[in-house]
Amino acid sequence: MILAHKIRLDPTPRQEDYFRRACGTARFTYNWALSAWKASYDAGDKPSGRSLKKQFNAVRSVEYPWTRKVHRDCTARPFDNLQNAFQHFFRRVKAGEKPGYPQFKKKGKCKDGFYIACDKVQFSSRHVRVPVLGWVKMREPLRFAGKVLGVTVSRTADRWDIAVQVDVGEVHKNRSADGVVGVDLGIKTSGTLSTGEKIEGPKALRTNLKKLKWLSRRHSRKVKGSSGRKKSAMRLARLHARIANVRKDYLDKLSTLLCKNHAAIGIEDLYVQGMVLNRKLSRAISDEGWGQFRWMLSYKSLLYGTKIVVADRWFPSSKTCSDCCHVVEKLPLGIREWACPVCGVVHDRDVNAAKNLEPDNVPGGTGELTLVEIAALANPYGSVKLRSSKPESSSRSPQTVAV
Repeated sequence: MILAHKIRLDPTPRQEDYFRRACGTARFTYNWALSAWKASYDAGDKPSGRSLKKQFNAVRSVEYPWTRKVHRDCTARPFDNLQNAFQHFFRRVKAGEKPGYPQFKKKGKCKDGFYIACDKVQFSSRHVRVPVLGWVKMREPLRFAGKVLGVTVSRTADRWDIAVQVDVGEVHKNRSADGVVGVDLGIKTSGTLSTGEKIEGPKALRTNLKKLKWLSRRHSRKVKGSSGRKKSAMRLARLHARIANVRKDYLDKLSTLLCKNHAAIGIEDLYVQGMVLNRKLSRAISDEGWGQFRWMLSYKSLLYGTKIVVADRWFPSSKTCSDCCHVVEKLPLGIREWACPVCGVVHDRDVNAAKNLEPDNVPGGTGELTLVEIAALANPYGSVKLRSSKPESSSRSPQTVAV
């Protein structure tokens, strides 16, 4: 099993300058490779990351000598990333989807980073040795013991982090209880459990929306290219990062709590991509982070041995009476409580849906998620990988890779 540990860095001004140059070199290399890929494809050839890397190395010393001032992994890894991006793109096209074509990376965005191979880094108690640069201070020591497989130095707003992938072997965490629970995700109430407990989320975006609009207006009025605009952009990026961190912290704690205390969890197969097309609900749905929650729940279930049962997308969990199983014809979203016309029991809409989502009550659920399904869920975040894509592998096999 491979676990990733993300640690905050405290670089000196000289080290931060190197980080920015390394990120810029990695971004330039990726954009060069994407441009060359398009040109080669339009000419009727079949490009690949390896062939483009050979072309770049043949001309970089003459045309781009400044790329030699940073470690070579900064110009090697982008070709692999581009290859993976196109493989993902063509795989989704073949499946009948309409994915976005790989895009050029824009300078000045709040996120940036570069990769370093495992044999190029060393760790002490609270320091990491980066090639060319030397030792950089970390806020905390590396949490996991095992073989380091690679690191990624990244920037979010003005914060630098290092994500370390460590092969820790076979790991299992003990559960505190072995009950079953159904989870109904919502907007007004972030999560409702079949036990009747309602969990209020932080509503990170809605809470900070007023300040976000104010900073956005101030930023739009700054003169382009001025130092004031750069400072304004950084303040705006820090607020965006804070909103994302608050949401992630809540989802992390909720998913861990559920997996740690339950042997089986029932959830819905929500079509989030289609639901956010609703103009009136898109912001609220995105603020809840349903897709991120399902991803976290999936990989943590491997650590705790929890079974995840996914109800069919069209399963009428809200319209089905949890007492007599009668299904009403219509139940508008505005109705939060309703009485069953057959047995007369009055239901809270969310609690009733959560009870119907309990693993034992889900007809035709997908059962325990396979390794392939979990890898597909995690793919947009690039945090979970599998050494073997065989669906029949056990969820507690050492080939399982989680975060």
